[in-house]
Amino acid sequence: MKRRDFMKAAGAVVASGSLVGLASVAESCTDVRKGPQRFNLNRIPTAGGMKLTYQPYELQLRHTFTVSSYSRKTTPGVQVRIDYEGGTGYGEASMPPYLGQSVESVCAFLSRVDLEQFHDPFQMDAILAYVDSLSPFDSAAKAAIDIALHDLVGKLMDMPWWRIWGLDASKAPSTTFTIGIDTPEVVREKTRECADRFNILKVKVGLDNDKEMIRTIREITDLPLAVDANQGWKDREKALDEIFWLKENGVVMVEQPMAVDRPDDNAWITERSPLPIFADEAIQRLADVPSVKGAYHGINIKLMKCTGMREAWKMLNYARVEGMKVMIGCMTETSCAVSAAAQLSPAVDFADLDGNLLITNDIFRGMQVVDGKITLSDLPGIGLELL
Repeated sequence: MKRRDFMKAAGAVVASGSLVGLASVAESCTDVRKGPQRFNLNRIPTAGGMKLTYQPYELQLRHTFTVSSYSRKTTPGVQVRIDYEGGTGYGEASMPPYLGQSVESVCAFLSRVDLEQFHDPFQMDAILAYVDSLSPFDSAAKAAIDIALHDLVGKLMDMPWWRIWGLDASKAPSTTFTIGIDTPEVVREKTRECADRFNILKVKVGLDNDKEMIRTIREITDLPLAVDANQGWKDREKALDEIFWLKENGVVMVEQPMAVDRPDDNAWITERSPLPIFADEAIQRLADVPSVKGAYHGINIKLMKCTGMREAWKMLNYARVEGMKVMIGCMTETSCAVSAAAQLSPAVDFADLDGNLLITNDIFRGMQVVDGKITLSDLPGIGLELL
């Protein structure tokens, strides 16, 4: 298909997504235990049909990352690329522990994907519906394909996705920067490292040292704070008391106060809270939005949970129709997945897109944080450059 034909089909992209026909060429996912291997991102694309390649890539964290339920120093990931007639789209799967997915499961899913049957890159609805039908799970693997295809099609259109969706890049918000649960000494160090580069910080809470965490940060900065309990609070009355205390100490929003299997308790807190309460673990995909309405003020959309940009865009618009607030978040990711999520950021209330800033081995340059604010480029697709 010639470029003019792609542009002729552009109107269909906004309505449905878009995609490409694809002959799966899956690279082996062996030797995962050897650690991250450099993905051959600079390989010259093969002319003709679409080629899907993928390879494990372990993300190395700058600091040990601790939330209320676990700690880790690395995050497993899989890098994906789709080549088509000289063009390339990049995607990524990132699998933190709570997703219940692994490098092996992602690679197993990708090995089953056969997109050879599709011949029009602008049939994204049909193609991603097929990908989704291959398994009821595997959201991160599905997201990797979705992101790569959005990147490719945006490049074919020579437009970034924020522009395709009709958004105003200047309205992108400041992003939070996350400080994990740690000792006061480490919290002070982390806060000093980031306080002069961001306009809002995010603090992990949910253990018995929440107030110590906040007080320690307040020794260094008076920046607004968001907090994420990651389901860590157990008593709703104590949680509500803490939320009132947090508000007095400059906190502006709260994520996932209690366990997802306690919807009535979360709703009780939301009804009484002086701060907006956002669902995180309680919201995965579009079908979950009705179930959290009323129990939370808003939702945190993450591409790795919802299967990618196509569904994230639908979730954002549905939540707005329901009068809910929207946050766009991320896992620990390279600039690939973070930049994909950032394409939606001009349409949200809060953004937590710092996953690429938490690692030491990013392989892309994408969305930038300038004076604490998400800054989107005019580069087509998801706005990536290879480092």
